[in-house]
Amino acid sequence: MSPAACAAKLKELFPALFVGGGVKPLKLRVQADIQERAPGVFTKAALSAFLRRHTGSTSYLMAISKARTRFDLDGQPAGDLIDEHRAAAVEELARRRGLQQERLDLEQAQARNRAGLLHDFERTTLTLPNFCALKGVTPEELPGLLEIARQEAAARPAEREVRDNRPQHAPRSRERTQERDAGRGGRRGGAQGRPRT
Repeated sequence: MSPAACAAKLKELFPALFVGGGVKPLKLRVQADIQERAPGVFTKAALSAFLRRHTGSTSYLMAISKARTRFDLDGQPAGDLIDEHRAAAVEELARRRGLQQERLDLEQAQARNRAGLLHDFERTTLTLPNFCALKGVTPEELPGLLEIARQEAAARPAEREVRDNRPQHAPRSRERTQERDAGRGGRRGGAQGRPRT
């Protein structure tokens, strides 16, 4: 029985615990209770695989981090959650968030690198071997990287449009600069007219 089939059967047999109302922290040694209430339905290996996946899921860890009570197969309170288990769930959630942020940062850095590679490739006057040597890529992998960069660029037109429609600060005109300097007596340096150092 696959973990998915095991989950479906558990929902059917014990809906108070496994269906609706959000994920509930399981009673300790719930596997023995399941085997007792549904003898021969689940192999030990299938049930263990499901429970490992279920109790290791982010949604289950979030439930553990916030709950005060564990629940039995009938959805009834079955003991308090100890602080040690709650703290372990919080720690694991923090570790996963850190890994997720690291992956996101890496993906963003790689996307920026590909965008820079495409930008430089479209403007280079170097031969292909020289360009690849300069960028540290092989001629074989360059087309794939450029294609990904083009797809990523095509997926960002809305971002560019928003950025392009932002009000721009007008550059200071030469006349305004001269007017400002004239108001200061034509001196561009410090109080004595000397250049700033």
